[in-house]
Amino acid sequence: QAQLVESGGGLVQAGGSLRLSCAASRRTFSSYTMGWFRQAPGKEREFVADISWSGDMTYYSDSVKGRFTISRDNAKNTAYLQMSGLKPEDTAVYYCAARIRYGSREVGAYGYWGQGTQVTVSS
Repeated sequence: QAQLVESGGGLVQAGGSLRLSCAASRRTFSSYTMGWFRQAPGKEREFVADISWSGDMTYYSDSVKGRFTISRDNAKNTAYLQMSGLKPEDTAVYYCAARIRYGSREVGAYGYWGQGTQVTVSS
């Protein structure tokens, strides 16, 4: 069964950086759009960033634009989210997700999800 596994979360001070990784178990994910979402306690899951299968198209939510960078290495079946300038409001469980087509940032548009990794930013 297709599987996505996130790693790289942790506790960091405000202003710090973290890099999240999302390893896919299936080589076919190299042809999928990869997305990152997050969910803070008591809030709905929200879109963070996505990247097309070739890496030539990326999109970010306004809240992270200029601070986060999404990338991928299809040879390693892995997507990344480099987070810099972290703020306490970035604290959430971060999920990676995959879908075939590029263009939708809705949670329901993604069919494959990882288990999530916790990111906590202290002030």
